[in-house]
Amino acid sequence: MFHKDDIPFSKTTIPDTYTNFRKAVEAKCGIRDAIPMPTTLNKLPPIQGASLGEIPSLEKLSGVASYSVDSRTVVPFKGGESAGLQHLQKYLWDTDSIATYKDTRNGLLGEEYSTKFSIWLANGSLSPRQIYHEVKKYENQRISNQSTYWSIFELIWRDYFKFVCWKYGRKVFHLSGIKGKHIQWKQDKEAFKRWSQGTTGVPFVDANMRELLQTGWMSNRGRQNVASFLVKDLHLDWRLGAEWFESQLLDHDVCSNYGNWNYAAGIGNDPRQDRKFNMIKQGLDYDAEGKFVKTWIPELEKIPQAKAHVPWTVTDKEMQKIGFSLDKDYPRPMVMAPEWGRHTHKTSSKGYQKTVDKKQRGVDFYFKSSSSK
Repeated sequence: MFHKDDIPFSKTTIPDTYTNFRKAVEAKCGIRDAIPMPTTLNKLPPIQGASLGEIPSLEKLSGVASYSVDSRTVVPFKGGESAGLQHLQKYLWDTDSIATYKDTRNGLLGEEYSTKFSIWLANGSLSPRQIYHEVKKYENQRISNQSTYWSIFELIWRDYFKFVCWKYGRKVFHLSGIKGKHIQWKQDKEAFKRWSQGTTGVPFVDANMRELLQTGWMSNRGRQNVASFLVKDLHLDWRLGAEWFESQLLDHDVCSNYGNWNYAAGIGNDPRQDRKFNMIKQGLDYDAEGKFVKTWIPELEKIPQAKAHVPWTVTDKEMQKIGFSLDKDYPRPMVMAPEWGRHTHKTSSKGYQKTVDKKQRGVDFYFKSSSSK
């Protein structure tokens, strides 16, 4: 989005924290216009003795007789610039979803909880400047609020990781990261396999990993959590996670992916030391009713909503009643982090209802406040 000649930093002085970078570019930099689309294209030169052929179908490329999109996906993705422009039009002008983006961006289910621009950005079908100027147009014609700003805020994050990689180069791929920090990481193939396949026994982790495996997509909230689980709970080499994401994500971007994994592993641009996500708290905060985990882990369908994130706390009597068997139907957790215990009390029937009620009151208040502005 920002041209490197326009930012108020040299290559070596790019700030090591996002906030310092953002404040400087917001105060001192403009966004250049997008390059106009040409009205005509030159004809391809003739190729003697060869034809251009036809664009192969997805079925022919994949070798699969029939290809179908997983019905649970939140991104029924179609490639190409036309599809990208249609998505931009829909998210801004047709549905006004961008006007509530900051409220919904931590969602897990539904097509419009976040922008999903990253997929078309990653393959070059949309450009960040193109999106920026369309958002500004929307702000001028409809509404300018925290949500519209936050969509640009995220584009600046994307730019920031580009400039971080420009500054540090190959260090972003090194085990010690851009900080050159040496940590003893494990190389456990079985543990990695369970993480990558979504069989860790921790529902919030497994649901996100299965979504990635089946659809090539995972929410931002999910990415932060599964990365934290890999490096902070399993203590596995962060590069295993980065390479797995690289192989699976439809929206894979080298700088964003490796920059974020450096960040998660504590060897990158995170100003906080030893940041760690609590899998149970995160599950209760963002999937209080367990709808997301049950969507991707059908084995848990019979588990009471209050226990969806902690199936190992279901009593033997309850298991027998619902026809569920721990270990047989769903594995026990690979690890049990001590901080999880602070939140399992919320999974009792009364504690669960208080959690849901609190979340609902918070959502209602937030939308009422937003709509009054």
